[in-house]
Amino acid sequence: MVKFKSTEIGKLEEIGKNYENGKAFLHDILDLTGCEISVSSMPAGIKLPFNHKHKQNEEIYIFLKGEGKIILDNEELKVKEGSCVKVSPDTVRTMESKTDLEYICIQAKINSLEQFGLGDAELC
Repeated sequence: MVKFKSTEIGKLEEIGKNYENGKAFLHDILDLTGCEISVSSMPAGIKLPFNHKHKQNEEIYIFLKGEGKIILDNEELKVKEGSCVKVSPDTVRTMESKTDLEYICIQAKINSLEQFGLGDAELC
C-alpha cells in the first residue's frame, strides 16, 4: 500500500497555462479520498461565465495573490491576498478578478469533519 503521493503542479502564475481553465485539481493527481483541492490562477478582468452551487460539499477559498470579488447569493464580497471564505453547499457562487488572482479551493462534505489538529494526531 502506498502511504504517500507527491506531485509538482508548477508555479502558481503558470497554472493557467498548464491546466484547463486555469485550475489544477488535486483529487485525481494525488488520489484524494476525503476532499477535493484545486489550485487556481485567474487573469485580471475575468468573470467566471457561470454560477454554481453544490449538493453536499462546502468550499473554502484561500486567496494567495491579487484582488477580486466572490458573489454569493447575489451579494458581492471583496477578496484579496489573505482573504479566506467558507461557502455552504446551497449558496450560489461565482467570481470575478480585478487583478491576477491566485487561490486554493478546498471542497469537503459538510458536517463530515470528526477530528482535526491535535485531536487527530498521535505522537510517535
